[in-house]
Amino acid sequence: MQKQMIVVGSVVVFLLSLLCTATMAAEMKIGVINMQKVLASSNAGKKAQGIVQKKGEELQAGLKKVEEELIALEKEIKKKQSAWNDEMLQKKGVEFQKKRRDLAIKKEDANLELKNLRDKHVGPILKKLSEVVKKVAQDGGYTLVLPHNVTFYADDSIDLTQTVTKALNKATK
Repeated sequence: MQKQMIVVGSVVVFLLSLLCTATMAAEMKIGVINMQKVLASSNAGKKAQGIVQKKGEELQAGLKKVEEELIALEKEIKKKQSAWNDEMLQKKGVEFQKKRRDLAIKKEDANLELKNLRDKHVGPILKKLSEVVKKVAQDGGYTLVLPHNVTFYADDSIDLTQTVTKALNKATK
């Protein structure tokens, strides 16, 4: 993720330098948007995050139960290992390993389910957000609109986050 951000930032700087030299005489109007803030504060974003968070809590509760069973089995093995014969110790060891693998698989499945749910609910919002940003930029006469996370500094006067959030709320009613 960090590498991707560095690459995107480098490309943006490169393109800006090309754009600046090509249009030195023309005035540029640049804006920035905090996409995370737009998603977190827009009505559609809040709804999508609520759905994902609720499902995440449900999945976490199920995983917690399995984790507790695994911890209990581990404690039992440590407590009784000196009293058990080799056969029983091996049987419990195999049971512990199986439960640990099952837990890892369940965690992976839960993460995949959450990712798919996030894609299902946030994906359409991001598509609509792209359209809204384009319209806001065109209506405001902006030459370039950048995501806030690829800028080192941006004055608040060029921050379009609230404007885009309001426009997204109108567009997703």
